[in-house]
Amino acid sequence: MSESSEISEFGYIMELLTKGKVTIKNIERELICPACKELFTHPLILPCQHSICHKCVKELLLNFDETFNDMGSDNSNQSSPQLRLQPTSVDKPDRSNRPGWKRNSLTPRTTTFPCPGCEHDVDLGERGINGLFRNFTLETIVERYRQAARAATAIMCDLCKPPPQESTKSCMDCSASYCNECFKIYHPWGTVKAQHEYVGPTTNFRPKILMCPEHETERINMYCELCRRPVCHLCKLGGTHSSHRVTTMSTAYKTLKEKLSKDIDYLIGKESQVKSQISELNLLMKETECNGERAKEEAVTHFEKLFEILEDRKSSVLKAIDASKKLRLDKFHTQMEEYQGLLENNGLVGYAQEVLKETDQSCFVQTAKQLHLRIQKATESLKSFRPAAQTSFEDYVVNTSKQTELLGELSFFSSGIDVPEINEEQSKVYNNALINWHHPGKNDKADSYVLEYRKISRDDEMLSWNETEVCGTSKVVCDLESNSSYVFRVRAYKGSICSPCSRELILHTPPAPVFSFLFDEKCGYNNEHLLLNLKRDRVESRAGFNLLLTAERVQVGYYTSLDYIIGDVGITKGKHFWAFRVEPYSYLVKAGVASSDKLQEWLRSPRDAVSPRYEQDSGHDSGSEDACFDSSQPFTLVTIGMKKFFIPKSPTSSNEPENRVFPMPTSIGIFLDCDKGKVGFYDMDHMKCLYERQVDCSNTMYPAFALMGSGGIQLEEPITAKYLEYQEDM
Repeated sequence: MSESSEISEFGYIMELLTKGKVTIKNIERELICPACKELFTHPLILPCQHSICHKCVKELLLNFDETFNDMGSDNSNQSSPQLRLQPTSVDKPDRSNRPGWKRNSLTPRTTTFPCPGCEHDVDLGERGINGLFRNFTLETIVERYRQAARAATAIMCDLCKPPPQESTKSCMDCSASYCNECFKIYHPWGTVKAQHEYVGPTTNFRPKILMCPEHETERINMYCELCRRPVCHLCKLGGTHSSHRVTTMSTAYKTLKEKLSKDIDYLIGKESQVKSQISELNLLMKETECNGERAKEEAVTHFEKLFEILEDRKSSVLKAIDASKKLRLDKFHTQMEEYQGLLENNGLVGYAQEVLKETDQSCFVQTAKQLHLRIQKATESLKSFRPAAQTSFEDYVVNTSKQTELLGELSFFSSGIDVPEINEEQSKVYNNALINWHHPGKNDKADSYVLEYRKISRDDEMLSWNETEVCGTSKVVCDLESNSSYVFRVRAYKGSICSPCSRELILHTPPAPVFSFLFDEKCGYNNEHLLLNLKRDRVESRAGFNLLLTAERVQVGYYTSLDYIIGDVGITKGKHFWAFRVEPYSYLVKAGVASSDKLQEWLRSPRDAVSPRYEQDSGHDSGSEDACFDSSQPFTLVTIGMKKFFIPKSPTSSNEPENRVFPMPTSIGIFLDCDKGKVGFYDMDHMKCLYERQVDCSNTMYPAFALMGSGGIQLEEPITAKYLEYQEDM
C-alpha cells in the first residue's frame, strides 16, 4: 500500500468522522498506549493485534527478564557434576542463548509477556521486537491529533537560517519540512528532487515502502489470511507462511477498506439510536443511584433490627447476671455473720460465756443443752468449710459461636442463585494454589465470583479473609507461605445479589519453596533404555532387546541393573521441595537425592543388563541401595512400583518391619533440608510426610531417579505455568 493511498484512506475516514460530527479529540482514548497511558510513540503491532509503544515493549521485556534472573539467582552455588564425571565432554550450551522462552524450562531470557491491552500472553518468537511491524497508520493519526491539539503551534522550516520561517510543506523523501523559499532552493525544477513526494507540514515521517521484518530487503506485497498479517514473497515461498493461504495486497486493501467503510457508515447511520441509548443509560444510572440508596436504607433497617434484638438480649442477660450476683452475695453475707458470731465477745461465744456464769444447775442445764448443740454444729462447720455460694459465673457465659458463624455468612438473599462448589480433585497446591469451582445452576449463571482465602493460624487466631474477584471459575493464588494451611471458599454474584459461601476447602502448602529443575540428558543418561521427551520433564524406561536376551539368566538368580537419571541443577544449601508422578504401570522406580560423590561412583562403572549385579548367595538381602545404611549417608532413595510405595526400615528402630508398604500416591513430593541434613517424602494429595531420615549434605545434592523395567516419571510443572497455558488454549 503506497503512502498516498494510505493518506487518502485516512482522509476518507476523517471525512466520515466529520459527517458524524465527531471531532478528532473524541478519539483520544484510541490513541493512548495501554502500557504508558500516553500518546503512542512508534507503536508496534503485537501478535494479538493490539498496539504498544516501542519503548514500552522493551521495558516489559526487560522487567520480565530481570524477574526470571532473580528467580534463577536463588539457586546459588548450584552446578552439575557433568564436568567432574565426564571431563572430556563438551560443556552444556548456555540456555540463556536459546531463542524464546518456555514456561517449563529454566531459561532466564524471555520473549513472552502479557499484553497490556488484553492481558493475554504474547510470544514474540525468535526475532523478538525485530519481528514486529510498526503501525505507521496509527502514527499518522496520532500526529494528526497532535497537530489538531496544538493548532496554534506552527511547524517551522528545518533549513531556514535563524530565525526560521513557518513551513508550508514537508518532503517525505527528505524527511524534512520547508518554507516556500527553502523548498524551491532544495527542490529545483527539472532535478530528481523535484519529483519527491511532499505533503502538508508534519513531523511524522515514515518510509514510503513497508519492508518485511523477517526479510529486511524485501517489500511487503501479500497478505496472509490465516495469520492476518502482511508478508513478502519469501515468507510465502520458504518461510513460516509457505502453507498458508495468501492474497495480493491490493485485494486485501480493497476488502478491508470496504469492510471498514461499511462499519463506519453503519455506525454513523445509527447515530440517533446511539443517542437514545445514551439517554437510556443516563436514566439507568440515575435509577441505579436511587435504587442503591434505597438498598442501603433497607440494609440499615435490617441491621438496626438486629441491633435492637441484641440490645434486648443483652439487657435480659445482664439482669439475670445481676440477680444471680445479688443472691450469691446475700448468702455470703449471711454466712459471714454466722462466722463472726464465733469470735470472742461476739455472738455465740459471748453468749456461751455468759451462760457459764449461771450457778443454778437446773437453769444451766436447761439452757446449755441447746447451746451445746449450736456450738457443736459451728465446730463441725469449721472443720469442713464450704462457701454458701459459687463465685464462678461459668453457667452465665453467652455462647455466640453459632450466631457468629451465621453473622459471618450474612449476605444478600440469594434469590435462587445456587451456591458454587469447589472441585477438590482439580484444586491443588504446589508453588501456588490453583482453585477450581463450578456453578451447579444451569440457568442462573453468575456474573462474577469472589474467592476468599486465609491462613489457618496455629495460635487459633482468627485471621482476616483475603478477597479477589474472578470472572471465570478458576484462580491461581500466589504468595502463599510455605508449610502452612490455607482455607478457601467462593461465593457467586449476579448483579447485586450474592450467594452464600461455598463449603470450605483446606490445602496445605509444601514445607519449602518449590525447586525447579529438568532431567539431565548429558549426565549418566542411558539413551538405550531411557526415553526422554523434548521438554526434559518426563522420562520412560523401556525393556530393551538386551533385557530379553538375559531373560534366562534373570530366572536363575541374576539381577538387571538400574538406569539412573538426575536433575540438571544441584543444591548446596537451604530448603527445597519438588514433586513428581510415577506412572501406575511402572515396575520399579527409585527416587530421592544423591550427592555428587555418590553419583560419580554410580555413573563411573555402569552395569549393563547381562552382567550379574550380585551373586545369589552373597548374603545381600535385596540389592536395594537403601535397604541397609548407616545413620547418615550421601544418598536416600525410596522404592515405588506396581502401584505400591515401599518405605525402608528406619535405622534407629528395631521394632518396625523390614518394609512398610503403602498405596502409591498420585503425586510424590520430596523435601530436602540441606542445613539440617534431612530428606522427607510426601503424599502430595494430603501433603503428609510418609518417610523422613537423615542424609549427608556435605557435597552438592541432586534429585536422583532410577528405573528398571517398564516405567515412567513425570515432573510436576508449576501451577502458574500450567494455568496460563490452559488459559491460552481456551
